[in-house]
Amino acid sequence: MTSPHPPRPPREPETGRKIIHLDADSFYASVEAREDPSLAGQPLAVGGAAEGRGVIATCNYAARSFGVHSAMPSSRARQLCPHLVILRPRFELYREVSRQFHAIFRRYTERIEPLSLDEAYLDVSDCSDCQGSATLIAQQIRQCIKQELQLTVSAGIAPNKFLAKVGSDWNKPDGCFTIAPDAVADFVRDLPVSRINGVGSVTAAKLAALGAKTCGELQQVPLETLVRKFGKYGSRLSQLAHGIDHREVRTSRIRKSISVENTFSEDISEADAMTAALDELLNDLETRFHAIEEQYRPHKRVVKVKFSDFTQTTMEEIIPDNGEHWLNVAAYHGLLQTAWQRGRRPVRLLGAGLRLEPRNRSNQEQLLLFSTDSP
Repeated sequence: MTSPHPPRPPREPETGRKIIHLDADSFYASVEAREDPSLAGQPLAVGGAAEGRGVIATCNYAARSFGVHSAMPSSRARQLCPHLVILRPRFELYREVSRQFHAIFRRYTERIEPLSLDEAYLDVSDCSDCQGSATLIAQQIRQCIKQELQLTVSAGIAPNKFLAKVGSDWNKPDGCFTIAPDAVADFVRDLPVSRINGVGSVTAAKLAALGAKTCGELQQVPLETLVRKFGKYGSRLSQLAHGIDHREVRTSRIRKSISVENTFSEDISEADAMTAALDELLNDLETRFHAIEEQYRPHKRVVKVKFSDFTQTTMEEIIPDNGEHWLNVAAYHGLLQTAWQRGRRPVRLLGAGLRLEPRNRSNQEQLLLFSTDSP
């Protein structure tokens, strides 16, 4: 008689990797509070003005207690927290602080993969500091940042990137969490599937319908079922559910694109709702692009649409070389309309982005510090 469950995927190879994921706590807001001590303890956000169509880029934990969060319209944030202080972003200041972060990281390793100005992976597998303990190295880095820069970062330590990133969010803010190799199986067993990158509320609901609310339960779902329902991502889900992640820390990444996206709690099908959702994404995209605009120039606009059946399509167009600003809202609306016509079904996810080129191709290595998350 055949077993109702598929065999476990191959175990993570014994690579001996020691990965640290470092993530600054409410970075922009924390830097602003450091620069102006009178803001300490106040609900504080960095983003666009509430009087216009601004969007919150980040906020401190005092603001989050009122329900304010990143990517929220600033007008809505002000409704939730009338005494919220909203400051315009100062990206040159944040870039300088990011350089200081990386100078501290390089005291321990050159194997650094930046994800954004305030977030990076470090591979300290060959580091002999702190008796080779990745946990002690992470604690020492956090202490240096606190003493020298008056800022806090949270750290996750694990044998792979997926678990290290989960760990850095475990005890935020100003936290440190280690998942040792021999603890991986027990740790992922009770880990909610929502902790897996890319699992939003809609995917979590579909997994729950399969009886998988935790990674342990997801391990019991046949691989062929996951691939049938989620495509190639289903195979990735199966591996992550077992705590397996083969990705290496990449130290030579040049950004080719930047994007933002939103997975909706309920599928949307009205044209006005899609347009409004896209406009919010464009506000967020503009804020993010400001952080790297000195290093990159946009050469294509991109819109992504994922339909309710998990099929997706992407539309893109070259930005005319006639001085036209990349943030042409009407052009993005046109791309959205064309993309939606391809499926004509309710939409579960929208994305907006830019294809990028380095402004100075001979100086690409300097751009690594300023890369941001790719889709």
